[in-house]
Formats: sequence, structure tokens, C-alpha cells
Amino acid sequence: MILVTGANGLVGSYVCRMLLQRKLPFIGLVRKTSDLSLLSDIKDSIQLEHGDLRNPQELEPIIEKVNIIIHCAAIVSYSPKEKDKIYRVNVEGTENLVNLSLSANIEYFIHLSSVAAIGRSKPSGTIDESEKWDNGAWSTRYAETKYQAELEVWRGMAEGLNAVILNPSLILGPGDWEKSSAKLIKYVWDEKPFYTEGTLNYVDLRDVVNIIIKMLDTRLSGSRYILNGGALSYKDFFELTAEKMNKKAPNIKAGKWMTMTALILQKIKSLFSSKEPVITKETARLSKNKIYFDNSKIKSELNYTFVPLSDTIDWICEFYLKKNTN
Repeated sequence: MILVTGANGLVGSYVCRMLLQRKLPFIGLVRKTSDLSLLSDIKDSIQLEHGDLRNPQELEPIIEKVNIIIHCAAIVSYSPKEKDKIYRVNVEGTENLVNLSLSANIEYFIHLSSVAAIGRSKPSGTIDESEKWDNGAWSTRYAETKYQAELEVWRGMAEGLNAVILNPSLILGPGDWEKSSAKLIKYVWDEKPFYTEGTLNYVDLRDVVNIIIKMLDTRLSGSRYILNGGALSYKDFFELTAEKMNKKAPNIKAGKWMTMTALILQKIKSLFSSKEPVITKETARLSKNKIYFDNSKIKSELNYTFVPLSDTIDWICEFYLKKNTN
């Protein structure tokens, strides 16, 4: 029996679909207050259990029922207001899950991390799995929590846990475009005018889930793998997406003063709404980076070929076009 944490999220919901398709028994872990919209068409066909990663007492009876864990649950946020919450969920939640896994002798643990956890000491160049963490100018609060969560998994491995760490770049897939990477699609849909000069590393949601399934088959462990389909400029990404959605692409390069003005406006806007600001100091800084995350390790060890970006853009744009024109 497999446990999928964060079963209602973008990756977790798609993992559930793949496990259902392969007829593998699993439990989807969600909180009582979780939004289940991404599971709406399959929730009656799958077993869901309520539990909060921050409460090990809730998790213990669920983990006793499984022998494999796919840990997808996390909070992705760059808002200073979310600092304490993302630490409790991403770090303490993973710590609780690793401790319970060791106690229950879990056979295999797949930890979905992020390239953010690999760290970077420079704003450009190529980074692979050997890069050392650097909590400097190019780090973020979110990245730090993902790094600390990984430390818990590495600690679990040292104590005998059979585990693997997957580090996807920006995951592109159909979902709620008010959240995470899908905000980029909505940005194009709304015909926003500005773009930054940085590089976007991306990976198709289907690639992430296919590799998770391959890990179940191969049981690779004791290592980490970058999952990155490729990289291109934000300008090129916006233009490709806009063309597919018949929208006007952003065509004004955002300079330093324009970015600072946008930051101030976003901060004011967030004071009068419950929504997280689209632009923060951290996201503004990262959007100018020209980093490439090397995917050669996963391609070599799994003989894996990533989905072409054109197919990814077709897939997600068709989803949002259908959803917003009906």
C-alpha cells in the first residue's frame, strides 16, 4: 500500500491518477480543510485519509497501513507572512514523516523536493546535483525550508531509510492558475505587458509523475535527481504561450525601477486582500537569474527523455482555453 501526501495538490493529484490507472493500491493524505477540486472526478474512486503533517499523532495510524510513501505535500510561498507556516509544514512536517517512516519500517520513501533546495552561489551558470547549499543572496525562505526538509530525509537515510530525493524545476501542468507555476499562464492570459531578462527552468508535470512511477519500479535510493525539461528566457516562454492562447505577449522589459514600483504596488495590494503578492523581493531577484539545472544524471540513469516544451505548452494552454471559454 502506498501513501501519497499532498494528494490534492498539482503533483499529488496526478500521482493519484497514475496509481489508479496502474491499479496500485494507495491512500491519499489530505487535510480536513483541503481543496479537493483537482481530485473532483476521481475522489469517489480513491481512498482519502485526513491528516496534518504537523501532527504526528494523526499520521501514525495511517502510516501503519502502508509500506511506501510518496511525499508530495509542501507549501510553495515567497510571502513573508507565510514564513512560519511553510517552515512548520515543509520542515517539521517532513521531519515527522521521516521519524514515523523509520519507526514503521517503511520500505521506500520518495521525497519530492525542488531545485530551490540545491542552492546557488551565483546568478548564472550550470548547476547539478553536486552543488553545495549556499544560504546567500540567491536563496529564499522557501528554498531554505526545502533544503532543511531534505536534511531530514538525508538523516533518515543515514538511519536506514530507503529513500530518494527528486528536485524538479518549475512544474508546468494544468491546475489552479491562481497558484504556483500556473500564475505564469494567467499572467499571459491577462495580457500583462512586462517581462524580466532571466531564464526559466521548467519540467512537464507528466515527466515528474512518470519519473516517480519509474522510481517505484527501480527503487533507486540514497541519491538526489534534478528533474528539468530544459530552460529558456521568460520572454520566449511568454511569447510561445501567448501565441498558443491568441493573446498579446509581454513586450516591455522590466528594469530595476519598474520592478521596484511593482513591488511597492503588490505590497499595498496584499495589505487589502488575502491573496499572496505575485511579486516579492525574492521572486523579483530570482527572475533575473540565468541558471541552468543540469538534467543529465536522471536522463542517464533512467534512460529518460523529457517531454518537448511545445507539447507541454499545447497541453496546458488547451486546458485553460477550454476552461475559460466555456
